[in-house]
Amino acid sequence: MSLQVGAAWAGRLFTVLPVAAVTGLRLWWAALVMGVIGWRGVRRAHAQQGRWGRGDWLVVLAFGVTLGVMNFCIYQAFARIPLGIAVTIEFLGPLVVAIVASRRVLDVLWVLLAGVGVLLLSGGGGSGGHLPGGPAGHGLDVVGVAFALVSAACWAAYILLSRATGRRFPGSSGLVVAMILAAALVTPVAAASGGAGLLRPGVLAAGAGIGVLSSVIPYWLELETLRRVPARVFGIWMSLEPAVAALAGLVILGEVLAPREWLAIGCVVAACAGAAYGAPKTVLR
Repeated sequence: MSLQVGAAWAGRLFTVLPVAAVTGLRLWWAALVMGVIGWRGVRRAHAQQGRWGRGDWLVVLAFGVTLGVMNFCIYQAFARIPLGIAVTIEFLGPLVVAIVASRRVLDVLWVLLAGVGVLLLSGGGGSGGHLPGGPAGHGLDVVGVAFALVSAACWAAYILLSRATGRRFPGSSGLVVAMILAAALVTPVAAASGGAGLLRPGVLAAGAGIGVLSSVIPYWLELETLRRVPARVFGIWMSLEPAVAALAGLVILGEVLAPREWLAIGCVVAACAGAAYGAPKTVLR
């Protein structure tokens, strides 16, 4: 809920600030808060392990680039297509990773169910995105869908790189470094597009809220949850995210979806939950 409320809050900023600038605000504040909280752990990890090797830096660099591109692309998708639909498309990334890792015969059913969901979404509809002057109610924006698909691919890479980073960096130290790198990656385009508008007190305050809701709280809660419940149960709960996103879009942004689109979201949620149930815990978010 925190993640999707943060995403909807970001959507409200798209009419007053460029999308890239909002992405920068989220990542800057997330990096700042996570850096303040976790930097001692980074220093401790560095002291324990000694000098990090080239391979370590390449992995955490790839992790940071993936985080930056994923956040940039999903916000570009949010600006063009309804929040619930964008998150539904994005969830195809972890679904593919779970199915490839599982390789059960039953997974064919989940692939087909997800395919039905995608076909239902391809008919378009919805209330459109939040770019000024953007289309509304005239089918899904192709560019928005493309951005969501790139974000899905990045999410799949995120899962794999998160595992690799966790093996090389203890605790959350690798995530803290990757988040700082992601924030640095989007800085040029965010600063160029936002300009002086980024320095307005109201904008900075909104960015802080978005960063905490969309990154800091979800990452911390996910980490704590995975310490207490089986990973596949966690994966099933996470599968509700597209539906929560659609509700957040409806309540906060007024994005009204057609019945066919709600059915499509339900298909993808069911497919993700089914795949998560049988997937090895190492492939989950």
